[in-house]
Amino acid sequence: MSEITYPFDKTVPTEEPARIVPNIHWLRMPLPFVLNHVNIWLLQDEGGWCTVDTGVTWDTGKSVWNRCLCQYTLVRQVVTHYHPDHIGLAGWLEQKTGASVWMTRGEYLTALACRNQLESYSVDAMIRLFEWHGLDESRVKALKVRGHVYGQGCPVLPSTCHYIRDGDRITIGSHEWEVIAGYGHAAEHASFYCRELNILISGDMLLPSISTNIPVMAVDPLGNPLKEFLESVRRFLDLPADTLVLPSHGRPFRGIHARVRFLEEHHRSRCHAVLRACTVPRTACELLPVLFEREIVDAHQYMFAMGESIAHLNYLEKQRKLKRLERDGVIRFVTA
Repeated sequence: MSEITYPFDKTVPTEEPARIVPNIHWLRMPLPFVLNHVNIWLLQDEGGWCTVDTGVTWDTGKSVWNRCLCQYTLVRQVVTHYHPDHIGLAGWLEQKTGASVWMTRGEYLTALACRNQLESYSVDAMIRLFEWHGLDESRVKALKVRGHVYGQGCPVLPSTCHYIRDGDRITIGSHEWEVIAGYGHAAEHASFYCRELNILISGDMLLPSISTNIPVMAVDPLGNPLKEFLESVRRFLDLPADTLVLPSHGRPFRGIHARVRFLEEHHRSRCHAVLRACTVPRTACELLPVLFEREIVDAHQYMFAMGESIAHLNYLEKQRKLKRLERDGVIRFVTA
C-alpha cells in the first residue's frame, strides 16, 4: 500500500461514540485548545468496556463521559501517555467507576512529576531551558502567565497503576494486544497492535495528517528525542502494509508504511533547512520561522515549537553537523 487511505468517509459526530469494527467504538472527545479533539477508543472487555485514553479535564469532557457512562460500563482504562488530553480524566474516572488504569511506568511517573511540579519537570525549569535557547522576554512572560496548565488539565491522577511494558501482550475482551513502546514524543509511550484484527492503536506516535510533537524536556536538556522518535516509528514498518491505524488525532487510516516514510522525509527536510539557516549562529527561537510554516501565535503553540526546535538542533549536533556555542547565558548553533 503506497499511500494514505481513509476507510471511513467522515469523522463520527463529536461526543457520540460510533462503532468502527465489532467491539471497538470511536469517540471524538472535544478539547479546549487548538487541537480540538482527541480520539477515545472504547474496546469491549470482560464485564464491560475498556477505554484507551480519557481526554483532558474540563466541564465539557466530564459531561461527555457522564453521557457515555449511561451506555458503557467502564471496567478498565488504558492510557497511551502522560499528556493531559490522554490521562487528564483518568483519576476522575477511577473515582467515579472504579476502573483501574494500565500504562507504562515511565508515563505514570512522568505524570506524577509534572502534576506535582517536581524539580526539572516544573514550568520554571521549562522556561529556563527556553531562555537559554533564546526565547524573548515577551514570550517568556506569556509562559509565566500561562502557569501550571498541566495541573489544570490533569488535577487528579489515578491512585494506583498497573504497569505495562514493551512486548507485553494484554487481553482485552476476546482479543490480545501487543504493547509497542515508543520514545521521543513522551517518556515511554504505548501503542497497541492486535494481530487478529490487524489494528494498531497508535496514540500520538503515528498521526495521519499532522506531525507528532517531539520536544526536548528540561529534565534532559541534551537529549535526542528526534532520533528516538524516528527509531520508534520505524518499528511500525514491521506491521502489515494494510494495518488499520486508529490514531489519537485525525481519522483512522491505512497506509502505515507510507506515513512512516513521509515522517522520515519531513524531518530530513527540516534538518536540511536548519543547516542552511545555521551558516551563522542561531538560537532555537530564531529558527522557529525556519521550522514552522504557520505563524506561532500563542504560548501553548510556542511551548511545543521551542521544544521541537531544540530537538532538531540536538539531533544535528549529535551527528556533528552543528556546533553548540554558549555565550552570555544563551545557546546558539552553527554549522560544523
